[in-house]
Amino acid sequence: GRPLAAEVAALGFGAPGFVFSTTNTDRHLAEIAALIAPQGRFALIDDPASLDVLPFKRKSVSTHWEFMFTRSMFATADIAEQGRLLDEVARLVEAGTLKTTFAESFGPISAINLRRAHALIESGRAKGKIVLEGWA
Repeated sequence: GRPLAAEVAALGFGAPGFVFSTTNTDRHLAEIAALIAPQGRFALIDDPASLDVLPFKRKSVSTHWEFMFTRSMFATADIAEQGRLLDEVARLVEAGTLKTTFAESFGPISAINLRRAHALIESGRAKGKIVLEGWA
């Protein structure tokens, strides 16, 4: 396929002011820097080995890293918000609005199944949650 910035431009909506990256951020950062609007907001949740945000400087893009355990790990002033968020997620799941990302179960945890699951993840073709359950 075409580079990410070209694909987004082809949509005809203009440069997005908000970009949310869930995986492989380090591999896509140059394209994200190219496609995001000036003064845009960039959020990510994955764990790249390193992240050079210097390409965002000329566009004054702000970077927001989300980590679900920050409130509880640091007992932040807004820690009660965690409970409200979890309640809302539960409500959305019960209503059928939010659905699981479960994709495939590889069965019990074993060396063979662990290798199979890891190979799929490393291939870059995995979509959704890969599950290993219990012990063989």
